[in-house]
Amino acid sequence: MSQDAPPGGPPAVPPAGRSLDWAYAHCEALVREGDPDRYFASLYAPAAHRPHLQALAAFSLEVARVRDAVSSPLPGEVRLQWWRDALQGEARGDVRAHPVAAALDDTLVRARLPRQPLVDLVDARVFDLYDDPMPSTGDLEGYCGETASSLIRLGGLILAEGREPGGAALAGHAGVAYALTGLLRALPWHARRGQVYLPADILAAHGVTRDDIVAGRGGPGLAGACADVRALARRHLASCARDRATLSPAAAPAYLPAALVEGYLRAMERPGYDPLRSVVEIPRWRILWRLWRAARRPA
Repeated sequence: MSQDAPPGGPPAVPPAGRSLDWAYAHCEALVREGDPDRYFASLYAPAAHRPHLQALAAFSLEVARVRDAVSSPLPGEVRLQWWRDALQGEARGDVRAHPVAAALDDTLVRARLPRQPLVDLVDARVFDLYDDPMPSTGDLEGYCGETASSLIRLGGLILAEGREPGGAALAGHAGVAYALTGLLRALPWHARRGQVYLPADILAAHGVTRDDIVAGRGGPGLAGACADVRALARRHLASCARDRATLSPAAAPAYLPAALVEGYLRAMERPGYDPLRSVVEIPRWRILWRLWRAARRPA
């Protein structure tokens, strides 16, 4: 891939004129298909803000999929560098011809959002390109914070329309709980391609190695390690409940994905659950119901 070209194949061609409706429509379709939890949560935001929340989610999805689009880490590094450059106004090529980059840049300008958290998100995603072990629980929480908590915090800033929405610590806990749960759900898929996000300290405590997981060997040790990560996610959820009063009600829709965490965790605790083989899903109607109930919860 040329460094002058946006990632993800040939750039989309924007229609004539200044409107970016085409770019936001692309983001909406991308998130609806690839990240339905965040898509449905965004529908509880005021209509004027939904496209901007979906632009953030689309950017996150694009960056998360870089490993799938490349054959080795080096071209993945090139793609991530393009995103860094795009965020910092230094990208070669026409950033405005890439629908996600165009919508994201417009969102950042309109909402006066800081760009550094998104640069940090890109930096965190470098880990995805390699098969290195996650060193510790603290490193895992840091990864989750940079890839998920930052999106929640920025979404809250969008919804607050320039006012401080509060809830900074709440965003941290909500994002870590949601991301930990997502990594547990993706464990079978990650293991098949040689990736293990479970931290080395937790694995060691249960006598499990990365090679065991990649080879498809689970057993009681892996079950215990996953239980520890679920307990960690629940501790962050408990902190969310404690910190909820610090959040402005206007920003609450950005935090709604965390309302789905407990349902996913319970699905992993049903009889017959296999961390390396079970597909953990919640019926669509239950996702919608949980989001609706959380959105109606009084502040």
